[in-house]
Amino acid sequence: MLDAIFVTLQIILALIAVYQFAFSLFGLVRKKRKAHAAPEKSFAILVAAHNEEQVVGALMENLKELDYPKELYDVFVICDNCTDKTADIVRAHGMNACERTNPNLRGKGYAIEWMLKELWAMPRQYDAIVMFDADNLAHTNFLSEMNNDLCTGARVIQGYIDTKNPEDSWITAAYGVSYWYINRLWQLSRHNLNMANFLGGTGMCFETNLLKEMGWGATSLVEDLEFTMRCTQRNVYPRFNYDAKVYDEKPLTFKASSRQRLRWMQGHFTVARRYFFPLLWQSIKHRSLIKFDMALYGLNVYIVLFTFLMTVAMWVDIGLFGGPNIENIYVQFPAWTGFVAVSLNIITFLIAMILEKVTFKKVYLYLLLFPVYLVSWYPITFYAFFTQNNKQWSHTQHTRVVRLEEVQSKQG
Repeated sequence: MLDAIFVTLQIILALIAVYQFAFSLFGLVRKKRKAHAAPEKSFAILVAAHNEEQVVGALMENLKELDYPKELYDVFVICDNCTDKTADIVRAHGMNACERTNPNLRGKGYAIEWMLKELWAMPRQYDAIVMFDADNLAHTNFLSEMNNDLCTGARVIQGYIDTKNPEDSWITAAYGVSYWYINRLWQLSRHNLNMANFLGGTGMCFETNLLKEMGWGATSLVEDLEFTMRCTQRNVYPRFNYDAKVYDEKPLTFKASSRQRLRWMQGHFTVARRYFFPLLWQSIKHRSLIKFDMALYGLNVYIVLFTFLMTVAMWVDIGLFGGPNIENIYVQFPAWTGFVAVSLNIITFLIAMILEKVTFKKVYLYLLLFPVYLVSWYPITFYAFFTQNNKQWSHTQHTRVVRLEEVQSKQG
């Protein structure tokens, strides 16, 4: 019985890996650039901030310089349970500081939900809502790109999330490599196939009428993934805009990174439990590959968990019990197939970097430690499974200020 379960899971995981690899091939080529629309849509830019005095000023300066008519956008910073000078800095830059104090309902999802209610009650109404984090920097064309997509019927749009500080440490480099891979071989591939893209927590744009219809309702630790699932259920498929870049600051240390990724995985388990089976059923009922693909994306956290558990089981079986005693489909293949599979997995990250024209020399050097980052997801996910009911938001500390000119000069 155990052998049958083990072999079945191995076959399922192998098929999923082949499925994902096949999809990634559609991100190798970019489609021709789309037509540009004249500035038309108005935007409310929301910035969720909790004690962000270190970085929020740079973002305020950045948002003033967006290449979009100033009368067509306003900035609202949600100063959520702040005890520092975040609100003062925002006001000093002439932006709207919206202070919220609620020690019981803490976290970005609750802050956004509160801000949207405040926004709907204001005299001016906007065509769309854009969301950034306080440590972000947006490319000057960001709103123009969102306007282009909105004018062609898009209702939910995810921009290209890049890394603001990839050379700061081996951890920030690992984040950078991961995001270049995701943008090119996950997001772009699905965009090219007219599939649904997933939201990434920042650099997001929402049609106002859609938010009013649906409500925000995404208050888990991964509010972006939760809202993606809700949209897909309603046949609203988020679109990826490759040309709308937002630069996100990544944690400098392994400890800070582990804390952040633990929160992501805890929230991911919650979303998977809530949405996987409903979306899977809808995909079967409606014969929808798009919904099946999104259901599978929601299941990723369990895929990582089962891969980890099965790998540990095989090691224990061989190391302690002189195995293999557990049936293993991989022993049926030549030894070289395993090396080929692992090599292809690693090479895809390098291919993504080459396709994205990454020029950071230190990042290529840090690739030697990238496998450590990848492997660390397994124990983090394992621990997250047993602590998934923890709803406490963990704040990522920011240590220095980076401005858009510095990021772009390094990339150049």
